[in-house]
Amino acid sequence: MCGIVGVLGKHEVAPLLVEALKRLEYRGYDSAGIATVHKGKLGRRRAVGKLVNLSDLLVHDALAGKAGIGHTRWATHGAATVANAHPHQSGAVAVVHNGIIENFRELREDLLAKGYAFESETDTETVAILTRAHLDAGMTPVEAARETLSRLHGAFALCFLFDGEDDLMIAARKGSPLAIGHGEGEMFVGSDAIALAPMTDTVTYLEEGDWAVITRAGAEIFDDANRRANRAATKIVLEHTRIEKGGYKHFMAKEIAEQPVVLADAIKHNLMDGKLNLPAEVDFTNVDRLTLVACGTAYYACVVAKYWFEQVAGIPVEVDVASEFRYREPPMSPASWAMFVSQSGETADTLAALRYCRDKVAKIVAVVNVPTSSIARESDIALPIRAGVEIGVASTKAFTCQLATLALMALKAAQDKGRLTPEQMAQHIADLNSLPGLINQAIQIAPDVAKIAEDLAEAQDILFLGRGPLFPLAMEGALKLKEISYIHAEGYASGELKHGPIALIDAHVPVIVMAPRDALFDKTVSNMQEVMARHGKVLLISDAQGVAEAGMGCWRTLVMPSVPDFLAPILYAVPAQLLAYHTAIAKGTDVDQPRNLAKSVTVE
Repeated sequence: MCGIVGVLGKHEVAPLLVEALKRLEYRGYDSAGIATVHKGKLGRRRAVGKLVNLSDLLVHDALAGKAGIGHTRWATHGAATVANAHPHQSGAVAVVHNGIIENFRELREDLLAKGYAFESETDTETVAILTRAHLDAGMTPVEAARETLSRLHGAFALCFLFDGEDDLMIAARKGSPLAIGHGEGEMFVGSDAIALAPMTDTVTYLEEGDWAVITRAGAEIFDDANRRANRAATKIVLEHTRIEKGGYKHFMAKEIAEQPVVLADAIKHNLMDGKLNLPAEVDFTNVDRLTLVACGTAYYACVVAKYWFEQVAGIPVEVDVASEFRYREPPMSPASWAMFVSQSGETADTLAALRYCRDKVAKIVAVVNVPTSSIARESDIALPIRAGVEIGVASTKAFTCQLATLALMALKAAQDKGRLTPEQMAQHIADLNSLPGLINQAIQIAPDVAKIAEDLAEAQDILFLGRGPLFPLAMEGALKLKEISYIHAEGYASGELKHGPIALIDAHVPVIVMAPRDALFDKTVSNMQEVMARHGKVLLISDAQGVAEAGMGCWRTLVMPSVPDFLAPILYAVPAQLLAYHTAIAKGTDVDQPRNLAKSVTVE
């Protein structure tokens, strides 16, 4: 979501701040701004819309200074306006903020009663004015920031800059990630290591409740009890921070195309000599139940995994949407494992669900793309999906790598439970090794998808159908289409069609049926016939045998490679991605940064 950058540098920081913010554009935002200290005075510039608007403003109204903070804002409290854009300044303090201050109304009322005026609708301005009030009471900047932090409730990453202090930044995190970058006579702050990569390869991740006093000489870090804390520095792997499009028109297109390579890496990383090679702690022998928790696309990966764990390993699985999970106060079995799936590893609802499960289950497992993330660090076992940096807001390669990692875990569970013979396991591993090649074949249908997308772009509503583990793929396909084309779409289990949704079918509603020639194929075809009997336009996605048997009378067909049933959900993610991508292209929407969405959702 929002992005934070801070620099105590040797050179003019405005260009550095803007360039770093560009590296955070993938998170989604609707305004941007920077503040600097120059000759002891705070100055700031803010603009609504894309960063180019801020860059243009700085050309005509430059901002000098070698100390500064910057921000890209995704609106929560208040619309996308200049007044609501960050940084917020009150008197001698400027602040940038990710997250939500839950008690801002109470603080605001108290500050209004003391005579302080507000200019914005945001919760963040409350932080700036509260800090100003402490400065007005005679506190030093460090004391004022510390006292302000003690009064804030909610989730936040904060960076403070002060009038008259060109060698001081104060940073803090609670429920929202923040990292400190180390340089030679320079220091940096970023909500994402990607933003800091051009300036430093060494970062320290603040832990929950930490706050730091930062000067060019280094950072002094304190925990939530204001005790000095030692936090390890980490080297950034620079190739993991590259964000070039590599000749593709969009990041999403590049990331779809990267799937054969990253999947091969994800699979190979967990195999050795033709056998599973997951960490020793991944032992399901005594596990009696699994709880899988995630949001959005990661949630659909969990629903697929439910089929795998239950059918192959015989372990009962509960899947929950993270934002609802802890509010149900679900009872947890002490012999169960709780598994949390998140691309960023910082998803606020998923992290809160993880913390609910602490001390209630035998093990907490993270399946994440960022091994240094909060979810990874707070888990007993963290399994990286090895997708590489994903910039497009609509997840593609991270989704398929999540599925591959979960599939490997389900096979390990089946092995630990004694439900697979060595021959069956060897076949599954051979199938996994063939998957990147099948994915590569599936990507070749893109020209056919582009032609179909021209017609789909005219639709107002689209339905996706699937059975078994292709049901969650139908939901994922609908989500992808909604995210980037803005067409209303829904995914249903094919057998549920006649229990209500069939009322929506007419000649204007395309119905996309995901149906490999598997054990449920005939039942899916029956549901498909119900659609065609009501003049529905069916797009059948199946293998050559399936299309030959059931393609007659369909509006369109897409032919996929034949795939073992166990891996079909991973392969069929590709046409779902391509349909969304090419439909969005046909409609002319912003593929990589769709409206109202953000890449990493760090607020509840």
